[in-house]
Amino acid sequence: MPRIPRVLEPLAGFGVTFATMFRKKHTEQYPEEKVPTAPRYHGRHQLNRYADGLEKCIGCELCAWACPADAIYVEGADNTEAERYSPGERYGRIYQINYLRCIGCGLCVEACPTRALTMTNDYEMVGDDRAGLIYEKQDLLGPMLDGMVPAPHDMAPGTTHADYYRGDVLGTASSGPDGGSRS
Repeated sequence: MPRIPRVLEPLAGFGVTFATMFRKKHTEQYPEEKVPTAPRYHGRHQLNRYADGLEKCIGCELCAWACPADAIYVEGADNTEAERYSPGERYGRIYQINYLRCIGCGLCVEACPTRALTMTNDYEMVGDDRAGLIYEKQDLLGPMLDGMVPAPHDMAPGTTHADYYRGDVLGTASSGPDGGSRS
């Protein structure tokens, strides 16, 4: 193989640079035109609810333990008969995610035993100050859909904790004689 003359060696080194320098540039017009994300994109977290509006989070703190960046803080509390936020014995009384620390790895979602925590496709998380990027429970809870009743409220009549975990509760207590659960 013939050796390149010493004077042309720098030009050969810049070959890749020169080849890409004159290509047409692809520029996204981000704020005006939003490009859809991939279906499994790891964006903002969301705390999910059951079909009747009770929260899926049981305050077990496994998501906080799984987080390598220590971005999640959970403090659980016991449900009472007067105030029931989830179908289990406990619920997440305080739930915070610090997006200044979150690396978007999704290990918290994998650790959740009730599938209470998922990641949405929302990627616009900006704030004017640092405190605005610490999301509280009310910021993370999923929207109330039709037929949901805001917690705290009783479990649907005739249902057990196992009915919730199997996904058998399909509506609120007012949605039918069996509380909206499958028979």
